[in-house]
Amino acid sequence: MFYSRSWHAAVTLFNGSILVCGGIANTDYRASTELYDPVNRRWQSTRAMVHGRAQHTLSILPNGQILAVGGRADVNSGYKKVQLYNPLTDTWMVTRSMQNARSEHAASLLNNGQLFVTGGIYRNDYLNSTELYNSISNSWETTGQLNYARASFTSSVLKDGNVLITGGRNNDGVLKSTELYDPSTGQWSIIDDLEFARVDHTATVLENGKVLVVGGSSNGTFISLKSAELYDPLTKRWFGTSNMSHPRCGHTASLLPNGKVLVTGGYLFVFSQIQVVNTVELYNPRTETWDFVESFSVPRAHHTASVLLDGRVLIAGGLGQGGSLNSAELYSPY
Repeated sequence: MFYSRSWHAAVTLFNGSILVCGGIANTDYRASTELYDPVNRRWQSTRAMVHGRAQHTLSILPNGQILAVGGRADVNSGYKKVQLYNPLTDTWMVTRSMQNARSEHAASLLNNGQLFVTGGIYRNDYLNSTELYNSISNSWETTGQLNYARASFTSSVLKDGNVLITGGRNNDGVLKSTELYDPSTGQWSIIDDLEFARVDHTATVLENGKVLVVGGSSNGTFISLKSAELYDPLTKRWFGTSNMSHPRCGHTASLLPNGKVLVTGGYLFVFSQIQVVNTVELYNPRTETWDFVESFSVPRAHHTASVLLDGRVLIAGGLGQGGSLNSAELYSPY
């Protein structure tokens, strides 16, 4: 890439290009954005965001425009400012702000086309507030509050349209609680706990409708997990599945066209010291087993992984052992 970055965001455009924006390198909160062309395998610099930010979310709306939500511009801040990117004109504009500033939140596109933004942290306050963005009216409205304020959790839209929230952290520590949001009523319900409390984990909706939760850090005691769990939406229960070979948090998990899940990179704690890893593993939902995949060229965590239209996966940036990275790699499942 043109710029090193970690804790950035990436999204796949309708034309198959990958938009990468924001992030941090040393103490520089990036406003820069760039596009990856998967046909020519080249990066193109694009118009910068109005406000630099990291730990934000990037979501593609039904009209093809991109919404950058929240994030932070220093270690103690949080944004309520929202920016909209038009790929046709390569322009960013500031649009209607959220009602609450937040970073380390989650954003999920609902089946009705609204963007659902939940939780996060502002300064030292963990949030249980949730908001809905309507791209047609360019407006935000609040909806039902989480039962537990949380940051650095996962948000997954299930096959039935409900939203599953797992783990994260708040003032009570790392969480094993999970909640379910019903968009038709705007209400939350507390459901079965995870087996392990976890933060900086991943959650992937599988082709069979179950949700695979992988890795993360547990209990705030410098413990990285290699365990994985499956959520069954029919019973609303969690059950264990086979463990990864390597513990990790701050990794990525990508659903491939063949139904398998590619888990890449991350970090673990060795004698209370962070060690960034380059290991890659592949989960097969049919056999509930893991296979090794060729390792990265460069260890990285808090990177992005984007599935291209041809099934390859673009790994971009992230935090290496010596700082933020500008390197990118391609994984081919074929």
